[in-house]
Amino acid sequence: MAGELPDYYFRVRENGAAVFRIDTENRQRRIEMDQIAVINIRNGEVKPHGDRTLSPEDMAEIQSWMASRQALLAARDIDDIHRAVDYLNLTTHWAQSRATDDQLEDVTDALLLAMHDLRSVLVRKKADRLMNG
Repeated sequence: MAGELPDYYFRVRENGAAVFRIDTENRQRRIEMDQIAVINIRNGEVKPHGDRTLSPEDMAEIQSWMASRQALLAARDIDDIHRAVDYLNLTTHWAQSRATDDQLEDVTDALLLAMHDLRSVLVRKKADRLMNG
């Protein structure tokens, strides 16, 4: 391989990752991945794989990865919301300029209910912030 491999590999899963230690220092010079733990990003749980004991270096690397992953997921969440705002604007333009009566009939109730629900939550949260701030 062209570059230096990291000491750890994190296979992302739904709520976290499986953690592997990378080993290239063997006779065949093959890349070996030895699973050392499973982590849950939502509750911060780190479960050693099998009967392993994780070293302080293992834990430091896992904690660092978890912090980076949580930051990435938070950034993705807010990006998704900004995209939703854009999509609402595109939907408005579509409804005003291109939608047929049948298309509007198909989506109007669902859109109105979703927007009403969103508006209710946003107004309540804004009022809470104003009362507490």
